[in-house]
Amino acid sequence: MARRPRKKLIGVVRSAKQDKTVVVEIVRFFMHKKYKKYVKTRTRYQAHDPENYYMDGDRVEITETRPLSKHKRFVVSKLVAGSAERRLQELEARQSLKGQAAPAT
Repeated sequence: MARRPRKKLIGVVRSAKQDKTVVVEIVRFFMHKKYKKYVKTRTRYQAHDPENYYMDGDRVEITETRPLSKHKRFVVSKLVAGSAERRLQELEARQSLKGQAAPAT
C-alpha cells in the first residue's frame, strides 16, 4: 500500500513564544457556494521548530509529519521569506555572548 504524499503549506509565523514550537497561519480564499463571493479563511497550525530559529513575521513552508505532540502535526521545512537583518543581529549577539562567557586569566 503506497503512502500518500505529505502536505506542504506556506504561511506566516504568528507566534514563536513556545519552546521548539511556532504557530503558523495559513490564509486561503474560496468561493462561497451560494453567494459566489470569495471568502478569506485562516487556519493556524502548530509546527515543530527544533532550534527556535524562526521568528514572528517569517514566511515559512511547513511539511506534514507524524504526530509529535497533542497538537503538532507539522515541521517547519524551510524559510521562504524573512528578515535577514534580525537574524544577523541575533547571530552577532550570540557571538558576543560567547566571547564574554570565557573568563580572561
